[in-house]
Amino acid sequence: MSDRLEHLYAAIAARPADGVIGWRGSERVSNAAFLARVHAWHGLLIAQAGRNFALYLDDSIEFGAALLGAWHAGKTVWLSADTLPATCASLSGSVDGFLGQFPPEFSPMQPHAALPVSLAAGLSADLNGAMPALVVFTSGSTGAVQAIPKKLSQMASEVETLDVLFGERAGAAAVWATVSHQHIYGLLFKVLWPLTTCRGIHALSVIYPEELTVALAEAPCVLIASPAHLKRVPEHLDWRAAAGMLRVVFSSGGPLAPDAALAAGALLGTVPVEVYGSSETGGVAWRQRSAIDDNAWTPFPTVAWRLDEEDGALEVRSPHLPDDNWLALADRAERVEQRFLLLGRRDRIVKIEEKRISLSAMEAALTASGLAAEARVLLCEPDGGERQRLAAFVVPTAEGRALLDHEGKAALNHRLRAVLADVVEAVALPRRWRYLDQMPVNSQGKTTMASLLALLDGERPRFPRMRELENAQDRVVLELTAPANLLYFDGHFDVAPILPGVVQIDWAIHYGRQYFELPPVFKGMQQLKFQQVVVPDAAVRLELTRDAAKGSLQFRYVSEAGQHASGRILFGAADV
Repeated sequence: MSDRLEHLYAAIAARPADGVIGWRGSERVSNAAFLARVHAWHGLLIAQAGRNFALYLDDSIEFGAALLGAWHAGKTVWLSADTLPATCASLSGSVDGFLGQFPPEFSPMQPHAALPVSLAAGLSADLNGAMPALVVFTSGSTGAVQAIPKKLSQMASEVETLDVLFGERAGAAAVWATVSHQHIYGLLFKVLWPLTTCRGIHALSVIYPEELTVALAEAPCVLIASPAHLKRVPEHLDWRAAAGMLRVVFSSGGPLAPDAALAAGALLGTVPVEVYGSSETGGVAWRQRSAIDDNAWTPFPTVAWRLDEEDGALEVRSPHLPDDNWLALADRAERVEQRFLLLGRRDRIVKIEEKRISLSAMEAALTASGLAAEARVLLCEPDGGERQRLAAFVVPTAEGRALLDHEGKAALNHRLRAVLADVVEAVALPRRWRYLDQMPVNSQGKTTMASLLALLDGERPRFPRMRELENAQDRVVLELTAPANLLYFDGHFDVAPILPGVVQIDWAIHYGRQYFELPPVFKGMQQLKFQQVVVPDAAVRLELTRDAAKGSLQFRYVSEAGQHASGRILFGAADV
C-alpha cells in the first residue's frame, strides 16, 4: 500500500537525503533537492494573499514540488491544461495569481532560490484530506470545458487504488510519459503515484518515438501514454530493448482500438492497460486486452456501479467522488458478469428537424463501412436559416483513401452518405465532410469538439510554403516554412507548437518523389535523428540527396540554429 497523500512530505523527508526522486535528462535529482524546492514554493506562497492559484510547469519534478509547497501553504491549485491567451484570460477571473510558466502579462511567480530543508512553519504538519486541493478541467471533447474541484482525499484514494492494482507489476520501475501532468491522468500516474511509492520520475515528457525507443531501453520502466501515441507506434523502429525493460504501459483519455492495443503490445512487449474514467469521476475501471473481442472493463475495487433501468446509463459511487452519492455518467453500458461493456454516450443524442439522432450510431456505421478508420460526427451551429446541420470528420482507411485520391471527395461523400442512409433519415445526413490524415489531439491526447469545429472555418494547409534554392541532378535544396495554421500543429503541442517528426519525414518523401525518380516502395529508414524542433513560421532548409544505385534518399533539415533532423530513407521494388 502506498503512503497516503496526506503524509507525503513526511514520507519523503524520512527517506535518505541522497536518494533519487527522479531525473532531469541525465541529471539525478535527490530527495534533498526536491524538498528544498518544496520549501522554496511554500515560502513563496505562504506570503501570498488569496487561496486560488493557477499552476503550469513543463518539468514534472518541479511541478510536484510546487504542488506540495502550495498545499502546505493552504492553497488550492488550478490545473491549467495550457497557457494560451484565452485560457489565461478565463482563469484570471477565478484565481488570485499565476505560478510557473505563464505569459509575462499575467505576472507569473516562481521562486528562484532553493531554501535549506528544515521543519519550517506549516511543513511539519500532515495535510488535511478534506482540503480543497485542486481544480481540474474537463477536456471539452463533447462540449464546453468545465471546472471540477477535487479534495485531497479523492486523489489520495486514487493513488492508493493504483498501487493496489498495478504496484506489483510496476515494481521499482521508473516512470516515463508521453502525456502532460497538467491534467488529472498525468498528474496521478506521472507525479503523485511515483512520489508516494518511491518510484523515480523522468521530469520531461518524451515527444519523438525515436527518443522513446532509447529512453525506455535504459532501465526497468513504466510508460504513461495516450491512445493518440499508442495507435501510432512506428513499426520500423527497433523496440526490442525497450520491450525488455517495460513493466507496464498505461493508456487513458479516450478509447484505444482493439487492433491498435494488440499491435502496440506486440511491439512494446506488453499490451497497454487502459484506464476508463473522467475528470469528474476519477478512475472507474480498467482492462488489458488479450484478444480483438476482449472489450469488457473491470471496475476498480473501490468503485461500486450499477445500470439505470431506463436507458442503461452507467452509475458509479466511489471515494474518488466528492460525496457518497451515486453519479450518473454520460456512457451507456451492458453488464457482463462482474464487468461491463460500454455502448456509447447517451448524451450524444441530438434533434434534427424534430428527429432524435444518435451521433454514436452514425460514427459506428461509418467505421464499420471499411472506408473510415476513425469518424466523428458533430452538430454545427445553425446556419442562416436557423437549421441545425451535422458535420462528419473522417480519417479514411486505405480503401477510403484510394477512393478519395482516384475519384475525388464527392465520390467518397456519396459512398459514406449511402452507408448512413440505413441508419438515419435523409434530413440528418451530414452536410459538411472533412477528410483528415489523423484526428487533431491536444496535450491530453484527446480530440476536442473545438479543434474539430475549427477545421470547418477553412481548409487547413498540410504542406509548407516552399522556395527552391538549388536543383542539381541528384541534389536539391528547398526552403520550407511551416505556416502557423498548418493542420499538423494541432495538439502538438498546445502551449508551444512543434512540427511532428513523422511530418518532416513525409515532406522529405513527398519532395523527394517530386524531384527524383525513386523506386515505388518504401523499405525503411536508417540513421534517423531529431536534434532541434521546427516551430511555426520558422524557415528551414531541406537538403535532399539521391543515391540512385542504392535506391535511397538522404534528407537533412537545417537552419541558422543548426541541424534539426536528418536520416536516410530506403526504397525498392515491390515484392513479388
